[in-house]
Amino acid sequence: MADVDFDIGIIGGGPAGSTLASYLSQAGLSCVVFESALFPRPHVGESLIPATTPVLADIGALEKVDTGGFPRKYGAAWTSAADSRIPTLGFELSHGFQAAEVAFSERDQPGVKQDYTYHVDRGKFDLLLLQHAESLGAKVYEGVRVRHADLGDDPRVVFAMGRRETDVRVRMVVDASGRNTFLGRQLKLKVPDPVFNQYAIHTWFDGLDRSALSADKKQADFIFIHFLPVTDTWVWQIPITDTVTSVGVVTQKQQFTAAKQDWKGFFWQCVESRPELADALRAAERVRPFRPEGDYSYAMREICGDRWMLIGDAARFVDPIFSSGVSVAMNSARIASYDIIAAAEKGDFGKPSFDAYEGRLRRAVRNWYEFISIYYRLNILFTAFVADPRYRIDVLKMLQGDVYDGGEPAALTKMREITRQVEENPDHLWHRHLGTLRAPSQAPLF
Repeated sequence: MADVDFDIGIIGGGPAGSTLASYLSQAGLSCVVFESALFPRPHVGESLIPATTPVLADIGALEKVDTGGFPRKYGAAWTSAADSRIPTLGFELSHGFQAAEVAFSERDQPGVKQDYTYHVDRGKFDLLLLQHAESLGAKVYEGVRVRHADLGDDPRVVFAMGRRETDVRVRMVVDASGRNTFLGRQLKLKVPDPVFNQYAIHTWFDGLDRSALSADKKQADFIFIHFLPVTDTWVWQIPITDTVTSVGVVTQKQQFTAAKQDWKGFFWQCVESRPELADALRAAERVRPFRPEGDYSYAMREICGDRWMLIGDAARFVDPIFSSGVSVAMNSARIASYDIIAAAEKGDFGKPSFDAYEGRLRRAVRNWYEFISIYYRLNILFTAFVADPRYRIDVLKMLQGDVYDGGEPAALTKMREITRQVEENPDHLWHRHLGTLRAPSQAPLF
């Protein structure tokens, strides 16, 4: 198509949209990004995993992030109120089931030349990425809301400029609108996830003793996941600055609904189930209001078609317990860019042009989905696999987000097998520790 304003129209300027715009601009394609918010704006999902590092390097933004004042993240840790006397069943555990931790330095990852990633203030981080895309040549409209996307033979993105409605002609449209799922709603593609229906209540604290629940005080600046003795409920603890820490409670919809919008009361009711955590939080100063986040998990019936594609959270979102959100956003943009650049070169933006993207993303997210499902179903099994040298590196690979190439990790296959044995045997020593969430027998839509 000769008469277009831009090659690619991108809806959403978060990590998925800005990363895609950077890749495409580097390849010489013209991009326009429509972002409804004015950056910087607050956003959850503040802890990165190593799989984001090669993408940042690819688009030339790694040095900006590394010198941007973001706390460095060297690993992750999980704590539990579970009894450490739970039978180990032959797993080689060093400290029972009350804690687990991994350091990114334990495993080399292709394309990653540093043993850390970052905790980020998403307002600053997302602005950095969007400005970087603009510096590479992408046209960025902030505070502009897209009204409609015409995906026919003459694709257009229709948007409002003040009181006036206008449009731009493009060769294809990419939805990177996050959990707003713009095209998912327009095309009626969105379906609720059959397993995960999580909600979150989160805030920031200044002066929190991050080592309060740490088995090793040197790991106080890791990301921490504190599992609560409340069904399918956990707390994240993420450093934002030297003194400010993001803390959020994630729980199931029915428990969230029962709170009846008393976010503060529900937050404290949950964390008080771990008294040492509650004491540490009460000794700190809350510096942001409590904010709820809903509709956490969903799938799409399709993720690409003729002249359109979904990336990042606009395509699929699963419970964020392993900090996969930004990684999936940026890596889906990376993988999508390969197919989009090839489609532009041959002048064919039909659905088959995006088969490689769809296949790789589906395989990766399917692994994430099952890994997270097993964690909720039998989280002591996760702790066992992290601590056992036979499986630790394989689990670390998944936690690093290195899931986009190759088949299913061997540890995941073994975890599924053991979980099935526990489910089918009421007399199994771990049977009483099964959680209530259970993944369907068939693979998820995405």
